[in-house]
Amino acid sequence: MLVEMRFSNFFSIKDEVCIDFKAGSINTAKSKELTDNIFSANDETLLKVQGLFGPNASGKSSILKAALFCRQLILDSHQNNEGAVFNFMPFKFDGYMQKPSSFFIDFIANGTEYEYSFTLTRNKILSEELYYYPGKRKAKIFTRKEGTGLSKSEIYSFSEGHFIKPMDVAQSVGRNTLFISRASQMDRELAKKIYNYFRTELFIGLPQLSGKYAVELFRQNKELILKALKMADSDITDINVRIERTPLFSVVPHITRNGIPVQSNTVTQVAEVINFYTTHKRNPDVQFHLEGEESAGTIQIFNLLLLLLDVCKNGKALILDEFDASLHTELAQFVLDMVNASASAQILFTSHNTNLLDIKKMRRDQILFTNKKDDGSTEVYSLFDFKDFRENMDAEKCYLQGRFDAVPYINSSVSTIKNLLGE
Repeated sequence: MLVEMRFSNFFSIKDEVCIDFKAGSINTAKSKELTDNIFSANDETLLKVQGLFGPNASGKSSILKAALFCRQLILDSHQNNEGAVFNFMPFKFDGYMQKPSSFFIDFIANGTEYEYSFTLTRNKILSEELYYYPGKRKAKIFTRKEGTGLSKSEIYSFSEGHFIKPMDVAQSVGRNTLFISRASQMDRELAKKIYNYFRTELFIGLPQLSGKYAVELFRQNKELILKALKMADSDITDINVRIERTPLFSVVPHITRNGIPVQSNTVTQVAEVINFYTTHKRNPDVQFHLEGEESAGTIQIFNLLLLLLDVCKNGKALILDEFDASLHTELAQFVLDMVNASASAQILFTSHNTNLLDIKKMRRDQILFTNKKDDGSTEVYSLFDFKDFRENMDAEKCYLQGRFDAVPYINSSVSTIKNLLGE
């Protein structure tokens, strides 16, 4: 479960931005009608859905990229070799290219709340910290501060009882490797719990659903997927999955008698490919290849449902950029309603669909805005921050009028466009 994320100095993010899943103190009549939008965990009241709205190039994607970068570094940095450069760019103005970038995620895994953070430059990690809440107060698990000395014992500080022989792990941690990533690889139980939270409990982006995971998800949730598609006004009556063997070809050049090189295709191996096939109400005997013959919206909602049912049933978190691409507004709202209908699933999404700015469906603290400041950096703020906004107002209308700033001001008219085109 996500509690809070904070990032700084990452692409368009200059100063620290915060995505806070802790619910605000809202006791209005409308908020009381939205009790399904929140849930309790470890004495915290958390939001299930948060939406990021704002103009193009305002930094919505930078926030999601920061979360993805953080996740991938935890999962993969133990593989980094000496001299590896991290695949991101700091904020390019005001001297921030020489300043460190910071990442902080507060989350709950296996019933325990953890705060994990690190700072780095493009080629080395500067600090790393892990705290947890055994009760009401935060307690240290370990800290790492690369600038405090040369020896590992000067750089690292561990509290007792969390890791077996932690300094053995620290000795094998390079400057471009996270301790948690290396400790998980070296079979330390707590590190594996942290690692597995980011691997199996937090999804960022809609992954390519292939292999055994996709087949298992589909077979577990087939009936639910069909019911959900029916609720989403689809005329699909059945879906089947087939694992089919497909030959893979390689191009092999050879020389003919007259010396002219000719290329020929040679089967090098046979691969197993997963294909989904749909049938429709009109004629159940005719099958359609999902990826090749169904609409973009059908493919999108199927892939979303396949992953979302796992997220909703098992209380996981999902972060999606433009999740409603190719989806009708009602389908997009259907996806959010699924998350709100769950016990403890969470989704953070970006969207340009202003129809989702509906106070009857989302609390004020669930609606976030991104805006580009005068210095080109991204800022994030919530509708909850606007104390003069009342819940009898139309949030979509106010947004389009520019009352929340996070809307593009485009001088668009036929006459101005004619001038642009020289007409």
